[in-house]
Amino acid sequence: MSITVTTWSLEQTSSADLRSAAPAGPDITVVRSQTPSPEFSRFLYASVGGDVTWTDRLGMTYAEWEAVLGRPGTETWVAYEKGTPAGYAELQAQDDGTVEIVYFGLIAAFRGRRIGGHLLTYATARAWDLADRWPGLAPTKRVWVHTCSKDGPHAMDNYLRRGFTLFDTAVTEEPETPTPGPWPGAHG
Repeated sequence: MSITVTTWSLEQTSSADLRSAAPAGPDITVVRSQTPSPEFSRFLYASVGGDVTWTDRLGMTYAEWEAVLGRPGTETWVAYEKGTPAGYAELQAQDDGTVEIVYFGLIAAFRGRRIGGHLLTYATARAWDLADRWPGLAPTKRVWVHTCSKDGPHAMDNYLRRGFTLFDTAVTEEPETPTPGPWPGAHG
């Protein structure tokens, strides 16, 4: 059985496009995970994407995770509430000053609490100044992200409120895949 999935691609072409969200509160911090860790990144990926059918990286080997995370211009920014991971953004430098927000989201128990807007603001600002931390990379000229109809119901609105604009829409048929999580009884 298959499902119809709509994917929207959005972009900012100037750092002036970024519209900041209100701060999430004093208990929320955003920290760069500076030591690439396949274990930690896989935990974030599975925890954030488990209920929205993120499956493309679940079959990756340890070496494949290392290669992705060790690529110059790849950064993981993690939102914490009182020391507990709440969500993350993974940035990846591409050619000609383009930075993709490859993954972005919150663990289900932290959604709907204004953390997402704060994290997206922070991650997008870090995408714009990525070359400052990576000598040899071209300055950022464009930041882009995609979201789809399988993502959370507030994802698209969050991107639009942060100043991203739609540049492409694609509709595909995908095999229906059961979500890998969260386990029964988890907050959702």
